[in-house]
Amino acid sequence: MSIQEKKNIVSLISSFVIISLYSLYVYQYSPFGTPDPDSPYRFWALFILLLIPVSIAARIIISISFSIVHKIATNEDEPSFADELDQLIELKATRNSHYTFAIGFILAMVSIAAGMAPGTMFVILIFSGFLTEVTDHASQLYYYRKGV
Repeated sequence: MSIQEKKNIVSLISSFVIISLYSLYVYQYSPFGTPDPDSPYRFWALFILLLIPVSIAARIIISISFSIVHKIATNEDEPSFADELDQLIELKATRNSHYTFAIGFILAMVSIAAGMAPGTMFVILIFSGFLTEVTDHASQLYYYRKGV
């Protein structure tokens, strides 16, 4: 298994773990309150705004940890460059993830236009962001295994 495949598998797993643990923490301990029926926007805005730095910090820590563990286990360095195949795979995966987010964004807007609660729109946006990330890593893994 190549280093790129291993990194994508670790990224997929970490995506599930990060969103699951963060959501569980927010709904159990709710550091910024519960969804208020009169003002749901504050809850969801804080949920998203706090998810971003938590996710970035967790990904940095996971990436550094993966690099260290991989170096210790295999005694080989990560490639410092990306060849044309890597770039093509990344572009195709990015295309797939953008389509996923566009569909999620449209569904979120349709939920508001259909008169659903604002919380529904935020849940759809958060889920489509998560699904976008999963689509990106899964597409890269697929293209590395299948070839382009």
